[in-house]
Amino acid sequence: MQLFARKVNNFRLFDNHAWYVPGVGGIFALLGWTVLGMLIGAMVQGLLIIFLPMEVVKDYGAIITYPLQFLPAMIYAASKSRENSYFETGYKLDSNNWGPYNGWLLALVCILLAYSLMFSADLLNYANFKLTTSIPIMKEMYDVVIQAMQQLTGGPLWASLLVTAIFAPVFEEWLCRGMVLRGLLTRMKPGWAIVISALFFALIHFNPWQALNAFIIGMVMGFVYYKTGSLKLTMLLHFINNASAVVLAHMPGEIDEQSFILDLLPRSIYIPAYIAAVAVLIACLVIFARIPLRDKRGNMDEIPAE
Repeated sequence: MQLFARKVNNFRLFDNHAWYVPGVGGIFALLGWTVLGMLIGAMVQGLLIIFLPMEVVKDYGAIITYPLQFLPAMIYAASKSRENSYFETGYKLDSNNWGPYNGWLLALVCILLAYSLMFSADLLNYANFKLTTSIPIMKEMYDVVIQAMQQLTGGPLWASLLVTAIFAPVFEEWLCRGMVLRGLLTRMKPGWAIVISALFFALIHFNPWQALNAFIIGMVMGFVYYKTGSLKLTMLLHFINNASAVVLAHMPGEIDEQSFILDLLPRSIYIPAYIAAVAVLIACLVIFARIPLRDKRGNMDEIPAE
């Protein structure tokens, strides 16, 4: 057990990107490379449709096309990091600054944080849904978004979990916290860095319904990253959020991507449960807030030039 704990404690992600600490221009470059990756993924999707049965592509195509979205940005960042490693200080994408706690305790806190956040954000997401879908053109757009989401979650459970709960947390956290937030923390006040990185996270979802939820979650994950420097913890938060959505979408009955907790529970249960979820959310955030900062830029470990 001690050997396993040491291996986890020393686990490093994406070390070859550590010396690329993008500024605002670099963030736009990463966004551009990500858009290029999306276009490549769309082209590959088209080729798969030509050569494979449509049902196969629908169920399993995203296993190939989703990682392709991030490949150009990752290659670009690795190239810039190699150039900078000879003369610039880098910052690890994944650090283990737990403060007075240990990693396993914070992982447990993240689990509670993820579920309390999902419950707490439900009311705001519900209001956003009702407001936007009252506009006819937005309702049509929402139906298109739901169809696209069903393509990701409507296939076999294992394939949906692989893409949505494994690939998405790894690649999106690499981009939004590991690259964007890490870069912004070295150049501006932490509050602004967290807000802008959360907006970036919302932007790459390309629709107002996922974007609002992504912004809320992005703010929380940004704070966790700022206090710990741990990409593992933000990936865990991301994993729980996405995995829960996929599992619920595959459950028999009327629960799907359009379901809200407010619709599923009677008010007599929902109101006290909502209050409890908010209380747990605040308690979890307080735990992270108690982690002392070693630097105003956040608890990211520096790496000297090679």
